[in-house]
Amino acid sequence: MKTKDFAKLALKYKAIFFDAYGVLKNYKGLIPGIERTFNFLIENNIDYYILTNDASRSPEQLADRYVSRGINAITPDRIISSGMLAREYLQYKVKHGTVAYLGTEDSAHYIETAGLKTISIDKLDLNDLDHISALVFLDDEGFDWKHDVNKVINLLRIKNLSVIVANTDISYPVNKIEIAIAIGGISDMIEEIVGKKFIRFGKPDAQMFMFAYDQILAKGPIRKDEILMVGDTLYSDIMGGNKFGMDTALVLTGNTLPHEAELKIVSSGIIPTYICDSVVIS
Repeated sequence: MKTKDFAKLALKYKAIFFDAYGVLKNYKGLIPGIERTFNFLIENNIDYYILTNDASRSPEQLADRYVSRGINAITPDRIISSGMLAREYLQYKVKHGTVAYLGTEDSAHYIETAGLKTISIDKLDLNDLDHISALVFLDDEGFDWKHDVNKVINLLRIKNLSVIVANTDISYPVNKIEIAIAIGGISDMIEEIVGKKFIRFGKPDAQMFMFAYDQILAKGPIRKDEILMVGDTLYSDIMGGNKFGMDTALVLTGNTLPHEAELKIVSSGIIPTYICDSVVIS
């Protein structure tokens, strides 16, 4: 399996969309040398955005994590989070009441900035639900798994609500060999138990890519084939980019390991335009 040099690929495009986890960072932190990639993009006038299914923090907080580690090129306006799409839905479709959420207090930012009141699942009283207008799955932290997941199940059995999943990821790597269930996986399980369909935002959904495309299009004309989507996961980053009509590059620094990449591509039928060992530029 031949891989391509990312620097040579990048020069073919006017803009690049990066996934975050597995591409720019991993369980150890930032991938060493990643700052050189953004210096290269800026020097060559190549635009860039970070497309992430991470709805655990606001774009400002997500950007701060890069800046605090020396990557000043990633500012809040460069981050497109699935939480932003969930917020847009709430603004237009859930205009009043209190929204219950499963996640951290930081993740509730996406509900609060939609102008809605919030209540965490652990503080919710199942005997007082008249004011609850929606439920949002935001993050896999910030709650008691047994008590609060069961409370969500019973909430949805008692009351018919709009249910929004702000992160479709079902798992994420916690080290080189282990993974943990993500909020998308939790929502899948609850959806099956209660027998209801939830509204989901995040890659590979086309709306995520349209949202990002609109952001970059506002700066000036650009075609989809002038943008490269870079990700580490076939079923979200690569499939989503392919469906939207962009070229895609699978990197081998995250969910897709070098020894299994070819088999995964063949078995899934999801074919990236390119494969790169990493996006780090030497």
